[in-house]
Amino acid sequence: MQDSVVPATRPAAGILRGSYLWVTVGTCALVFLAAFESLAVTTIMPLVSRELDGAALYALAFAGPLATGVIGMVAAGNWSDRRGPTAPLYTSVALFVLGLLIAGTSVSMPVLVAGRLVQGLGGGALTVSLYVLVARIYPGALHPKIFAAFSAAWVIPSLVGPFAAGIVAQVFSWHWVFLGVVGLVIPALLMIAPVLRGLDKPAATPATPWAAGRLGWAALAAAAVLGLNLSAGVRVPGIPAASAALAVAAVGVALLAVRPLVPRGTLTARRGLPSVILTRGLASAGFFGAEVYLPYLLIEQYAFSPTFAGLTLTAGALSWAGASAVQGRLGARLPHRRAVGIGALMVLGAVVLALATAALNWPAAVAIAGWISAGGGMGLLYPRLSVMTLALSTKENEGFNSSAMSIADSLGGALALATTGIVFAAFTTTAGSFAGVFGLAAVLAAAAAAVAPRVTAAKTP
Repeated sequence: MQDSVVPATRPAAGILRGSYLWVTVGTCALVFLAAFESLAVTTIMPLVSRELDGAALYALAFAGPLATGVIGMVAAGNWSDRRGPTAPLYTSVALFVLGLLIAGTSVSMPVLVAGRLVQGLGGGALTVSLYVLVARIYPGALHPKIFAAFSAAWVIPSLVGPFAAGIVAQVFSWHWVFLGVVGLVIPALLMIAPVLRGLDKPAATPATPWAAGRLGWAALAAAAVLGLNLSAGVRVPGIPAASAALAVAAVGVALLAVRPLVPRGTLTARRGLPSVILTRGLASAGFFGAEVYLPYLLIEQYAFSPTFAGLTLTAGALSWAGASAVQGRLGARLPHRRAVGIGALMVLGAVVLALATAALNWPAAVAIAGWISAGGGMGLLYPRLSVMTLALSTKENEGFNSSAMSIADSLGGALALATTGIVFAAFTTTAGSFAGVFGLAAVLAAAAAAVAPRVTAAKTP
């Protein structure tokens, strides 16, 4: 395959045609497997915890990979800017596989958590490496389509992942939920390998310096995420507000640490790329902060079975995938700013409907219909924010900007989930707890809608 690297000047033929076919299949397969593993672990972790007597480390098994992923994102971004995406991609896959092997062969909960930490480090680096690879391989005209494919590859596991993981754990063992993925990751990487040749900078080319300071800030942000996730369980005798105080401190540390990891002006919503990154983080926070409580609401207040409550999320996932495909086909006919603005408003409207359903005891169908709309909103704005991030980047900062976008995703969701957990526990009634959670998520979604118009530069008079 002599012409593996597709020049940016070549006419855009389609992501499943010609030289793009195998790299598209391979990259989407890696995204799919990372998403599948995330959802599968959610299904089997109660069984794992019971078998390994690991209730004390249950939360850390989820929060840990999210935290180490931030470090992986920064490292991969800096490395990609220095030399290109090839070495970071191989290394991230190796770490991801190593984490799977450690977790899959573990016989104690501490060992399993260690594997999850390594897996998170590789998974975070993998996401950023793939974004940089897209920037180097595909022309800009194909970016909406490849990111729509990534969205679909991330959403589809929500339809099959939990069920498949349950079957594997029941018929074989939960160990194979980890080990089985290893055998699929390697073929996916081999599909991409031919196009990786020649992407890295020659050794004689001046390289972007290592940003050791950013890695330190990433470690601090990761520690803050872990602290925030664990603060909900802290109870200090005589100090009833200890948990809330620790949570506020953790949020403050996380925001302080994230500033050097994102473009300047991100936290103040400066127009252009900073607002692109901020919108991504706020949208993630509003959406995922509400999503995890919607099935809980349907089960507790409307007597839904867990299966039917979960179908609400499946409907939202299908809507997300469908909207991603639509925006990919529309391309430039749907301007980025409009797609992001419409998507943010759809998410806000859906969260407000969930809030009204919880607070006013409206029919459950209202919240369910709203969540289908929320999935569509995310399907519109997520791929376009990815496209805009690359469009506003140069080869020298593609890695940094891609890692910033991934960090906004991760920290936005993590901070929202931890904070909503504290809010939920603060109320004395179930209805009040749900209203408080959806109210906070609505504030975050409203902030995303307010920042969304600033993703493009101001019009000149």
